[in-house]
Amino acid sequence: MRKSLFYLFLTLFFSTKLYAQYPILPERERARVIDEILEDRLTNLLPQLMRREGVDMWVIISREYNEDPVMKTMLPSTWLSARRRTIMVFFDAGGDKPLEKLAIARYDVGNLLKGEWDINVQPNQWLALGKVIEERNPKKIALNFSKDYGHADGLTYTEQKELMANLSEKQKAKIVSADRLAVAWLETRSEKEAALYPLICRISHEIIQEAFSEKVIHPGITTTDDVVWWMRQKVTDLGLETWFHPTVDIQRHDPTNFDHLRTFSKRPDKQVIIPGDLIHCDFGITYLRLNTDQQQHAYILRPGESEVPEFIKKAFAQGNRLQDLLTERFKAGVTGNQMLLGALEQAKKEGITASIYSHPIGVHGHAAGPTIGMWDQQKGVPGPGDYPLFPNTGYSIELNAAVEIAEWKKIIRIMLEEDGYYTVDGFRYLDGRQTEVFTIPRKLTNVK
Repeated sequence: MRKSLFYLFLTLFFSTKLYAQYPILPERERARVIDEILEDRLTNLLPQLMRREGVDMWVIISREYNEDPVMKTMLPSTWLSARRRTIMVFFDAGGDKPLEKLAIARYDVGNLLKGEWDINVQPNQWLALGKVIEERNPKKIALNFSKDYGHADGLTYTEQKELMANLSEKQKAKIVSADRLAVAWLETRSEKEAALYPLICRISHEIIQEAFSEKVIHPGITTTDDVVWWMRQKVTDLGLETWFHPTVDIQRHDPTNFDHLRTFSKRPDKQVIIPGDLIHCDFGITYLRLNTDQQQHAYILRPGESEVPEFIKKAFAQGNRLQDLLTERFKAGVTGNQMLLGALEQAKKEGITASIYSHPIGVHGHAAGPTIGMWDQQKGVPGPGDYPLFPNTGYSIELNAAVEIAEWKKIIRIMLEEDGYYTVDGFRYLDGRQTEVFTIPRKLTNVK
């Protein structure tokens, strides 16, 4: 049987050197891969998730340029937005019957959702939807509204009001929140996505490694802002996107106390990078509808130095240890809050001053799934923190360890973030993690 484009792409990349440092597909091939993955997800994954969550009908409604976050992940590669009003209906008739995938629209949605609305027979789109619902008579009608997840709260006030005005009382009584199903759809990666994700993380790692090298950074001249905009331009030149503006910041032997919130909102602009600096970045890309989110460190060697100072190495090791304390708690059914509190308790016992704010990652950067702390909620996050861990889901292990450095007479923070994947076999990093601080100048051997 002829291999699909998706597997041909992976085979060529991992088994040969046909690709350059950044193996980026042309737009047309990207579209083919995206559509192949989407077809697999809708055909094979969605029915499993609907049955797991006990939903036999899922209705998703959006208008053009105001798309439901879930619907955006279901649009074909050539649909950059919904068209007019797009209504998707997924119906599981049970047994061995395939999932019915319908579009209450004047045309099909790509090759996957059959257009079910004939405007010449029924001019009112809402009544056409009502007819589909009445004919199938589901046990539940799941709609995208949610208290805990913005990703699953895409049904607008106007669309909800129009829908309710055109449903029978019998069908209105069946309406339930689709939030658990929506989260499941967004967080669960298919086998094809899981095979592809390490490559995307590798590309992101390689951009960081190039940014944190003498090719980009000239101590005494280059500023943190210069590195940030180099990263943005590199991503653009590769034909990719960033889902947030990168950050680069400095910790050094000076009287300034470093607050990790500077990486979010209080970061000084245009700091010149000099020898002896410990620099840090927060960076992520979007490629083939999947996202990365990574934080790494580099040290600028002083004249005569050939290695990172021992006190920074020891501090960095605490960051790695904190990662281990969290990821060893990844077990199906455990909630985000349970993982957070267990890891923090053990960190305290080991003398690590820890802060954990990890999150799911996938089709969104800050994605749906179990929230594992927030920087300002270290005792648990009500709602999304109570959501349990499921297999085949991705996470950004984001955290920091605050370490007192006697040589600098101050506390520094080792802020790490790496993307990983959880299966029934346990947690693994998608493209390894940083276990040694990069040096500038340096050899590219610090990630394993």
